[in-house]
Amino acid sequence: MEQDDWNYSSADTSIHIEKVETGSGEDKITYFVADVQLTQASLLQSAFAKNAFGRNITENTSTIADANNAILAINGDYYGFRSDGVIIRNGTIYRDEPVRDALALLSDGTMRSYNEEQVSSSELLAMGVTQTYSFGPTLVADGEITDDFDKVVIDTNFGNRSIQGSNPRTGIGMIAPNHYVFVVVDGRKDNYSKGMTLTEFAQVFKELGATEAYNLDGGGSSTMYFMGRVVNNPQGRQQERGVSDILYIAQ
Repeated sequence: MEQDDWNYSSADTSIHIEKVETGSGEDKITYFVADVQLTQASLLQSAFAKNAFGRNITENTSTIADANNAILAINGDYYGFRSDGVIIRNGTIYRDEPVRDALALLSDGTMRSYNEEQVSSSELLAMGVTQTYSFGPTLVADGEITDDFDKVVIDTNFGNRSIQGSNPRTGIGMIAPNHYVFVVVDGRKDNYSKGMTLTEFAQVFKELGATEAYNLDGGGSSTMYFMGRVVNNPQGRQQERGVSDILYIAQ
């Protein structure tokens, strides 16, 4: 096994993290790309805050990651913020309230977006789905950017204030089976990073070679953890926000 602040390699896992900076001054954007290659899909797992499913249960991404001996982790979809969506984690159905376009991770090392109202949870399990994330939107499908994100509304019950404009972002993409990219964009800090629009975020995944990509919870939640430290700058002030869940690479 080999590791340093930006790399990790073992017999079954390879992780390389890169800090990317574009623009300058008010237009500067800083983001982090973790290139993840696994020999088996079961190394990509999810975990709940305090190891419990439910509303209003939160912990920092780093705390959940530490508790699960994660090598690398990002925040998930903050399922506890909502009462709807299809939530399957590590092969178990926790919530079955279909409403939006969601993400499915499968046991063959692939990922795909799907419409919760068109595919049942039992069908998902039969397909080999191990994890679902209910946030969105889908950024890339079949190698192409999916939509005009200027019109997207994720949560009509809460409005879509936080989804538009330049914001901190978290997302996951797949380059090939068992080859993923986790991307976390910082924001809300002048002359460091203003964040990204959804269109810019989707473009990053496409340029990285992702054939599929999906937007997870962003804003103050956006956090990347690696080998015992938080890599990015949550909320623009090195301060994590508690979340419901993480997506992580197991040791």
